[in-house]
Amino acid sequence: MEATVEELREYFGAVLCHLDESQRRLVCGGLARALGRGGKTLVAEAAGMSRNTVARGHSEVVAGLEPSSRIRLVGGGDRPAIQKQPGLAETLDELIEPATSGTPMSPLRWTSKSTYKLAEELAGRGFEVSAELVRRLLHQMGYSLQAPAKVNAGSAHPDRSEQFKYLNSTVAGFLDGGEPVISVDTKKREPIGEYASPGREWRPARRPLKVRDHSFVDPELGDHAAAIPYGIYDIANNEGWVTVGNTHDTGEFAVNSIRQWWNTSGTRRFPNATRLLITADCGGSNGYKARSWKWHLSRLANQTGLEITVCHYPPGTSKWNKIEHRLFSYITMNWRGRSLTDIRTIVELIAATTTSTGLTVQAIADTTTYKTGIKYPDKEY
Repeated sequence: MEATVEELREYFGAVLCHLDESQRRLVCGGLARALGRGGKTLVAEAAGMSRNTVARGHSEVVAGLEPSSRIRLVGGGDRPAIQKQPGLAETLDELIEPATSGTPMSPLRWTSKSTYKLAEELAGRGFEVSAELVRRLLHQMGYSLQAPAKVNAGSAHPDRSEQFKYLNSTVAGFLDGGEPVISVDTKKREPIGEYASPGREWRPARRPLKVRDHSFVDPELGDHAAAIPYGIYDIANNEGWVTVGNTHDTGEFAVNSIRQWWNTSGTRRFPNATRLLITADCGGSNGYKARSWKWHLSRLANQTGLEITVCHYPPGTSKWNKIEHRLFSYITMNWRGRSLTDIRTIVELIAATTTSTGLTVQAIADTTTYKTGIKYPDKEY
């Protein structure tokens, strides 16, 4: 039966008060040994002791320490650093939170607050400290390493809820009528070449994939040194389509990707469709202000005979676009730790992406050169 922290704390509360310092250390060390893996940490937390003290007691038990009548006097031993150096804790707190401590011009305000930086600053103020001492003091003062939490929402339009209600009801109406609904977006540009990719994959021991130590642009590839995956996610059928280009992310490129999806998969999945609904972010090549996007969409509508409706997500809400978490996230996981050496590799990795919920993906390369700077007057769309 495994002991819990609460049970151990109750036990130590009843026993340790009757023991001297050496006996307490040995009792905790012996119990930590009996508990096995993780026992030192568990005992230290329950007994309110330093883990180093418990580890010392554990070592003494293992070594078979001989009984001794020597007992250190109460209050013996070295004093805590904050007692030997008055003002140390207050100065450290001031350095960590300069704005709330009344010193907004602290020299560490704009630097990394590592234990080494803090120790260096404290030493400059006359304190004798090390990075390890700073770390222990921070924990004693209730500090911990934390990343920023994305919880503060930006300004929201008063009709934001109505915008999402309209978008959701429009999508539901198309799906109920058996009409196609697709979520579209451009995935992050990916450098082409023997570069490091975030993540890890299983490989033979001590045989990592060797890639370049810097991500400088390959001069041989020039303007084609990056892949631009444009994705289309069929919401009704849980199917993805990705066109991988290597020139520019333009409205023409985005619409041509939709055209290729429709001619290949869309007509097969929706042979009787008369309408098409596209949900997209409000910016980029398929943004609501992009004239090339509107102009080429009108041409696509004329060519296919489809009535095309576009619903853009409001600013700052792109994470709700279904393609982000139903397609792009799985593609990223599938090629983690891989080197994206060429377009063909990227296409094959994308096409091999599947999920346990039935996601399938088709991918093709688009080697067309898409030009930027083309003007589309109002009268042309």
